[in-house]
Amino acid sequence: MRKSLILLFLFFFCTAAFANGGKITEALRSRISSVKPDEKVLVWVFFSDKGLNKETAKMQPENYLGEKSVQRRAKLLDKDALIDITDYPIFPDYVNLLKNYGFLLKQKSKWFNGVSGFLSARMVKLVSSLPYVKQVDLVGKFKLNIGDLSKPAGISNNTLKKDIYSLNYGSSFTQLQQINVPTVHALGYSGKGVTVGVFDAGFSNLAHEVFSKMKILAKWDFVNNGPNVGDAPNLKGEGSHGTATLSAVGGFKDSKLIGPAYEANFILAKTENTESETPVEEDNWIAAMEWADSIGVDVISTSLGYLTFDPPYQSYTWQDMNGHTARITKAAALAARKGIVVVVSAGNEGENSEHNTLGAPADADSIVTVGAVDYLGKKAYFSSIGPTSDGRIKPDVMAMGVSDTLAGSTAPNEYVSGSGTSFSCPLTAGVAALLLSADPKATPVQIRDALRNSGSNKSNPDRFYGWGIIDAKKALDYVLSLATDVSDKKNNIPNSFVLEQNYPNPFNPTTKISYSIPAESFVRLELYNVLGVKISTLFEGSREKGQYSFTLDGSSLASGIYFIRMSAGSFNNTIKIVLAK
Repeated sequence: MRKSLILLFLFFFCTAAFANGGKITEALRSRISSVKPDEKVLVWVFFSDKGLNKETAKMQPENYLGEKSVQRRAKLLDKDALIDITDYPIFPDYVNLLKNYGFLLKQKSKWFNGVSGFLSARMVKLVSSLPYVKQVDLVGKFKLNIGDLSKPAGISNNTLKKDIYSLNYGSSFTQLQQINVPTVHALGYSGKGVTVGVFDAGFSNLAHEVFSKMKILAKWDFVNNGPNVGDAPNLKGEGSHGTATLSAVGGFKDSKLIGPAYEANFILAKTENTESETPVEEDNWIAAMEWADSIGVDVISTSLGYLTFDPPYQSYTWQDMNGHTARITKAAALAARKGIVVVVSAGNEGENSEHNTLGAPADADSIVTVGAVDYLGKKAYFSSIGPTSDGRIKPDVMAMGVSDTLAGSTAPNEYVSGSGTSFSCPLTAGVAALLLSADPKATPVQIRDALRNSGSNKSNPDRFYGWGIIDAKKALDYVLSLATDVSDKKNNIPNSFVLEQNYPNPFNPTTKISYSIPAESFVRLELYNVLGVKISTLFEGSREKGQYSFTLDGSSLASGIYFIRMSAGSFNNTIKIVLAK
């Protein structure tokens, strides 16, 4: 009886508001106008709240996250802020009520407080008028350019390499030597203790010899909703690409192929269906990211870049590559704010003289976007370029993505050659894992900055190469120096003037600004807009030596790019911050 009364009330409420439709996005409105009323459409339904009650509000981080995830977040979040509203589960009653309107659930997203699923076109307006529904949107389905896996690789034992280094890398030596990984391996770093998540189109040949010693902690197929991430007659998708990227980041077979992080732990997520015109659904990717976060992943390697929707859906444009439009871009940035190092491919769309050719989530801030070079260090013709449409340099860094040695998918000892930013990405993610094994307390932004500052183009980063080809040894030195600085900070003895990048960035509406002073100084901190006009003085006065931080509240500011300038004696530095409301 109670349920019937609720439904009658909701029906009356919704009928009165039916003509509103203001909660339906333009992309979805266009889609439902082009199909029959009873045709099912894949949509997002976002809720206005999480139905919080006193019991929910008192729940502790361990009720939502694994121990490793809590420890990872503690690197950059205060003890009382390890979880927030994005970590609370979706209110189940909202989901159950949706089913009364014929909604067929596909995925849930606690981060975005919404669910994806199939809904008839005629019911979209009705669902949008429900009092607990905030917005109804179209789930993105994208075309994917993953690169080339067709050429066989010739495997060599090259005795010179074996004499110089303790490991025999075979043909993978070229892709690792270019980024100075063997030197870091020789120092004893191999990714041990770090958990790497690989998101891809499935992993068809985990019986391959390069995976015989790999520690795989968890696997899940988000396309078919099951534990089998390989190929099977009744499963959608094909997994040769995932086999290749996984081998690049962490495979190990002496004299054949060694990945940078060969002693790391791994979790595998199948997030895309490669059938027909390679549709890739963003809700799978977001669900995988939330799953990986709860397990305690440290690094994500995702060789997927999405720009064009499958017809008849509306495509993203280069202008949308601004860090806050594509939903998977928002998810990647949020993952970084939760302490995950996210490494993504820049894309294989080549160059355009007028604008970027990036694919989401490569435009996200606080992540590492990777382009591709050949073995001589020349940019690959297919490697996508920046900058983002809001003016940030992308890609961040480069690694080899032409004729990389990779595991094949048809036999346990088959090796192939692959080209694409799909393969420069896992090499870089592997280096990120090496850095975290050296300093587990390093934050995502610190890892990104270490990779950037090791780059061959760091003195003049640009839209083609970013900060350049990474150098694992230089990045390691950078991270270890940060660890020393942290030790000094604990003793309250900073050794230099530092204005750190704000975190999170982009932000809404608040962000944290930190700076250090090695000696008593007169300090001035000022906020400027993109035109160089000073908006306000954030601080002006004398400071004793030490570390300081404050929270900038952008509630009264419009969305956009701003700059914070710090001056203290002869020290002057400026950081760019992005407010995305």
